[in-house]
Amino acid sequence: MSQDVADAADATLWARLRAATPARIGLGRVGHTLPLDAVLAFQLDHARARDAVHAPFDAGALAADLAPLATLAVASAAGDRATYLRRPDLGRRLSDDSAARLTAAVAADPAIAGCDVVIVVGDGLSATGVQAGAPALVRALVAELHGLSVAPVVIASGARVALGDAIGEVLRARACIMVIGERPGLSVADSLGIYLTFGPRVGRADSERNCISNIHANGGLTPAMAAATLGRLLREALRRGLTGVDLKDMGEAVLPAANPLEIAP
Repeated sequence: MSQDVADAADATLWARLRAATPARIGLGRVGHTLPLDAVLAFQLDHARARDAVHAPFDAGALAADLAPLATLAVASAAGDRATYLRRPDLGRRLSDDSAARLTAAVAADPAIAGCDVVIVVGDGLSATGVQAGAPALVRALVAELHGLSVAPVVIASGARVALGDAIGEVLRARACIMVIGERPGLSVADSLGIYLTFGPRVGRADSERNCISNIHANGGLTPAMAAATLGRLLREALRRGLTGVDLKDMGEAVLPAANPLEIAP
C-alpha cells in the first residue's frame, strides 16, 4: 500500500470517529502545534463556556416565557454571581427575604402547601442554557404530571441543586423537581439537568436524588425524552417513598429496591 493510500485511509477513519463524538480527536497538527481551525474552535467553545457561567439570569423573562403557568420568584443567599461562584454553600440556602415570601405565599394560598410536586427552575452554572431550554422542558414535565397536585413553578436565582430542598420543605411538597443549568463543557455550554428528590428538606444528601442530565438541543436528550424518564422515576418515587441510589431507571422498567421490605406503602 502506498503512503498516499495509507494516509487517505487514516483520514477516512479519523473522519468517521470525529463524526461519532463531540470529543476533540484526530485534530492533526501543523508543525509542532494544532491546525489553526482547531485552535480557533477551541477558543470559541471556551469563550461560550465562560459566558454561560457568568451570564446574568433574567428571572422575569423566564416567568414570561413560562406563562400561563403560575410562577414564584426566589433567590439564594448568594447575593451576586461572584459570591455564588466562590460560595457554593450560599447557593444551597434561601435568602431570608425569599424564605419569608414563600412562607407568606403559603399562608395566602394554603392550597400551595402539601402539593405532590414542586418544579424549581434554577440558573445553576449555565443561565444561558436555562433561558433557552427551560420553558420547553418545564412544559414537557408538566404534561407528565397529570393527576398530581403541582405548586406554582419556582424560579430561583443563584441556585445550586440543594436549594430545591429548602424550597420543597417550606412548601411541604412530597417531591421536588429541580431543573438547573449544568456546568458548561467545551462541547456543550447550554445543557440542563433534572434532579428529583422525594421528601425534600434541608440536609438531604446527593445520594438521595436521581439525576437526568445532558438535556440540550445539540445531540443531547430532548425535552420529551427527559420528561418521559422523569415521569417513570417520579411515579415510582411517590409509590415507594424514596429517590436516590435505590431507585433506578432502565427504560420502561424501574429496578426494585434491594430489600423489598424497605419499600414504602
